[in-house]
Amino acid sequence: MLLLDLILLAVVLAVAIWRLFAPAWRPERRIAGACLGLLLAAGQWILLGFTWQSLPAWLLLALSALRALRTHVVLRWIGRLALVGIAAASVGVWALLPAVPCLPQPDGPHAVATEVYRWTDASRDEPHTDDPADRRAVIAQAWYPTTARPSGQPVPYIDGLGRMPGQVSVMPGFLLNRYGQIDTHAAASAPIATRDRPWPVVIFSPGYGAPRAVYTGLASRLASRGFVVFVLDHPYESALTELPDGRVVGLVENIPADHTQYMPQQQVLRTADIRFVIDQIARPELLSPRLRGQIETAKVAVIGHSFGGAVSAMAMSEDPRVAAAANIDGTPYGDLPDRQLTRPFMLIQSDYAETHHSDLFVNGNSRLLRQSIAPGFRYEIKRANHYSFTDTPFFFAPPGRWLLTQVMGGARGPAATQQATADIVAAFLTGPLTGAPADVVATAARYPDIEGGTVRRPIGPTNG
Repeated sequence: MLLLDLILLAVVLAVAIWRLFAPAWRPERRIAGACLGLLLAAGQWILLGFTWQSLPAWLLLALSALRALRTHVVLRWIGRLALVGIAAASVGVWALLPAVPCLPQPDGPHAVATEVYRWTDASRDEPHTDDPADRRAVIAQAWYPTTARPSGQPVPYIDGLGRMPGQVSVMPGFLLNRYGQIDTHAAASAPIATRDRPWPVVIFSPGYGAPRAVYTGLASRLASRGFVVFVLDHPYESALTELPDGRVVGLVENIPADHTQYMPQQQVLRTADIRFVIDQIARPELLSPRLRGQIETAKVAVIGHSFGGAVSAMAMSEDPRVAAAANIDGTPYGDLPDRQLTRPFMLIQSDYAETHHSDLFVNGNSRLLRQSIAPGFRYEIKRANHYSFTDTPFFFAPPGRWLLTQVMGGARGPAATQQATADIVAAFLTGPLTGAPADVVATAARYPDIEGGTVRRPIGPTNG
């Protein structure tokens, strides 16, 4: 909650308590306090934009400005109960869904900067539209180490600000009205930190339907540990994408009659997107002067969450430039489980007891790891659910997150889950990308309730 939001809520509650418990005491001053609150509400709207969470507070201000009425005692009590109900709603909406979610700061040794690339692959058409002139676009947001500190306007958290569609995934678009004010703890287009060798590169593919924005926490943590992380948007597979021509598009599903082929087809499409991005970063003229010549382009790692995690393995199986891959809670489709991986691969999964992974997840990843002839690792993060790796839980205030865990699990919390994931992934990627030694098993052992290690048997629940 921003300072102006907090001040407004405090004034509203003070005036409401005054009206509730001492309606006849200095009513002129109480009305003046309500007017002050209305001025703060107007300032909030002008400076920060429309805030739907403030609607109950505005109503509460108006009711608190009314003088005490001489009515029947029953009516007075009904009025008081209504006032209490509206006051509870004024606090409750902020306690569940804050207008501006708060993300934790990256916890690595480096400050973080970011910039966005919007690339078009002229060699491929866009399969999600009917226009034959449409070419496939891929959006890549780079998160990288810097010595600069954030200043001025915050880095936009999500695409499409001011042009939100009516629905963004499961959330109505108006809920994201002020997400442009989220502090990403990153400097915009700042110089990359200097060192005597290029920075290692990681390409991150999101879950199906998830915009790249919801991986800001995990990506910035990896960047703070010394990686340049390109987080992708795959247009028409994401709930929200701004294309290179400025259009904002959402999810489009062209599901064939044989729906079992849809996800394997999308897996192939995403793999082509990733290979295209690897091509792009290998061309210095396509990068900003800040990154040009400062990053390792001959070999990269590919990681991802959910569907993007499975795609990471497929990209490594097809592109020799991919030195390692990490699948975070993703289900492999098509013939991917039967491919033989020849470079290091890691599976990180949420708590089997909470996410209830499908047989396709368990059996597919089991075959993939068994057949690998390169080092393989598998870890299960206890008390984490499928969404703990994303920023989604941060969209709720702490009381709302607590309620969410009672329904969906994930009591470990997104901050602790992302910290452990970033540390384990960083240790895993250090060897393949930099040649420096790193002990993955020892890194994972620092965290309680993380089970697994080097793969020697089929996956599944670690206690079964």
